[in-house]
Amino acid sequence: MGDSYIVLQTTPGKGGSNLYDIHFWIGKDTSQDEALTAAIKTVELDAVLGGRAVQHRELQGHESDKFLSYFKPCIIPLEGGIASGFKKPEEEEYETRLYVCRGKRVVKLKQVPFARSSLNHDDVFILDTRNKIYQFNGVNSNIQERAKALEVVQFLKEKYHDGTCSVAIVGKDALIYSNKQCSYSGFSTSLEVLIELRARFIYLAGTLSSLTCICINVFTLPEDGELYTRSNSGEFWVLLGGFAPLNKKTTGEDDVIPETTPTKLYSITDGEMKPVEGELSKGLLGNNKCYLLDCGAEDFVTGENRAKTARITRVIQGYENNSFKSKFDSWPEGSTAPGGEEVKGKGKGKVAAFLKQQGVGAKGTIKSVQVVEEVPALLEDGGKMEVWYINDGAKLPLPEADFGKFYSGDCYIVLYSYHSGERKEDYFLCCWIGKDSIEEDQKTAYQLATKISNSYKGRPVQGRVFEGKEPPQFITLFQPMVVLKGGLSAGYKKSIADKGLTDETNKADRVALFRISGTSTHNNKVLQVDAQYLLVLTITVQVATSLNSAECFLLKSGSSIYLWHGNQSTRKQEQLAAKVAAFLEPGVALKRAREGKESNTFWLALGGKKSYTSEIESSETHITILTVISMIVCFHVDATGKFEVEEVYNFSQDDLLTEDILILDTRAEVFVWVGQCVNVKEKENVFKIGQVPLYKVTEGNEPCFFTTFFSWDPNRA
Repeated sequence: MGDSYIVLQTTPGKGGSNLYDIHFWIGKDTSQDEALTAAIKTVELDAVLGGRAVQHRELQGHESDKFLSYFKPCIIPLEGGIASGFKKPEEEEYETRLYVCRGKRVVKLKQVPFARSSLNHDDVFILDTRNKIYQFNGVNSNIQERAKALEVVQFLKEKYHDGTCSVAIVGKDALIYSNKQCSYSGFSTSLEVLIELRARFIYLAGTLSSLTCICINVFTLPEDGELYTRSNSGEFWVLLGGFAPLNKKTTGEDDVIPETTPTKLYSITDGEMKPVEGELSKGLLGNNKCYLLDCGAEDFVTGENRAKTARITRVIQGYENNSFKSKFDSWPEGSTAPGGEEVKGKGKGKVAAFLKQQGVGAKGTIKSVQVVEEVPALLEDGGKMEVWYINDGAKLPLPEADFGKFYSGDCYIVLYSYHSGERKEDYFLCCWIGKDSIEEDQKTAYQLATKISNSYKGRPVQGRVFEGKEPPQFITLFQPMVVLKGGLSAGYKKSIADKGLTDETNKADRVALFRISGTSTHNNKVLQVDAQYLLVLTITVQVATSLNSAECFLLKSGSSIYLWHGNQSTRKQEQLAAKVAAFLEPGVALKRAREGKESNTFWLALGGKKSYTSEIESSETHITILTVISMIVCFHVDATGKFEVEEVYNFSQDDLLTEDILILDTRAEVFVWVGQCVNVKEKENVFKIGQVPLYKVTEGNEPCFFTTFFSWDPNRA
């Protein structure tokens, strides 16, 4: 408690660069000089990292969740400091300590006076003695906090008792763990309690299995609220001076919920703060200025009458973290740091030298991770596929021969049934929404997909896939996948007629040009090119400006189909183009046209030879799995899709709590994980987030492309 520390967290980012967070932790008894030194050294470390690290000030007892997430299961500040810590082991006496343990995901452990008056029935407490560790669960304590406290107890046992001491849990849902022969006694409640406990503590199976034996004692609370105790429970109360009814919880500094205040932005000019008026947006931030963002009790600023415990975070332009950007009403995606490539590698060579000078071995600490396109987790093949398209408020089955053809003016429902692992059968249920489809068809698709999901008791992974943003799991199901112009639904036809527009639906007597894109099965896609055409004697013909030397194209004209491959295209693209030609026009002989050796008939079908691009263009459908992902817990989702969230840092499978909705953002797609105990109305509103590849995953039915982002243990799912 009398020291200060600096913690550097390095996270692999895009393009092989790293993201840095520097935390300087100030103990409550640290000297002013040490605290100032920690701040100065933080700035120095940031300088050798290229000046792009996010800096955080952490005060003991008021640490951020991000900082606490680095230390599992918790941090335990010790009395004194390094300078006073040299004592001979034989002179040390084990000090009995009482802690209060709070937090469902990130544990905040605080030492409280060793007295019965410190206890209450709203919190979880840990009493650490020389020979035994007691966990006291208040009758009103949270089930998840009790589970997290158990992890802390196990940590204390291994860290400070060499794994030899006994463990006793006293109070609500009491369990006693020991290394002695297993025995059962005093069941004042039924075995239903144990069944409930097993369901609630299922994700702690790994912790429980590490104990050689479980010795169980169950205690209940009579109607008057007094604790009925047996066996080890008596020892617990003796240590605290005897049993007596507990007082109500008193409100302390840690229990005060900060008043929510509007976020305010200030600019700093000549040492003075001036408020910046207007809706908070990135456009308010000038390149040559410094700003303070006042978030009340949260981050980024210290101002007048500010509590000493207010957390302060310093960010630099181009390297803003999610927490900072979330405070603004609008923040465009794709914002990069000024200097881009120049700043990406800046400071790398200096970091190791700096850390070595400070006496820290830095080998491998700051080495960038080489970015390689990874093959994402895909669904098992060999399953059963069903596809419907929406027409006149109903779903009509699509012929199997047309699986993979999607019209931009239509909506589709796809159900894929497959076997995964030990589960009998899993289901992947998606709505594909064409960019030109009408709203009525979209709503019908959502409603009918929900009915299908309900018929399978909510087991299917539900997805909403929008044209141009198809995820790899969806694309892989259709080889090939072809997106066509126009639509088949009556609603689309009527909408086009009412607007006086030309129906571009692909027909046998029309000229059509298709672009082949992708490099492998999880991103191969064929797109009928955008409406670039000329009107010649009222006949619509494609124009040659759609071509690109880096790609392959298919040209369908009457009964003929041409494969045009640019000089910079790949062999894989050519093979895919041939496969698509057989899919679109079965039995029709394919005519090949290499760039520069095209026939006159080919150019005539395109309306004449025109200039076209010869540069490689990035495909919007190419999806790369990024290493920087985030997860947030969603507290409430209303009918409009607005929700209150809190980011979960350094998450694991244990953070998937049954009463929560969690959003996993992989940058390529978004998963909404829904616990079994979530409110029904909130379950219905989880799809109101936006037009991204979006999946709804229910507890117990997690697919492989979701679990791949966790160190997943199927026995705990």
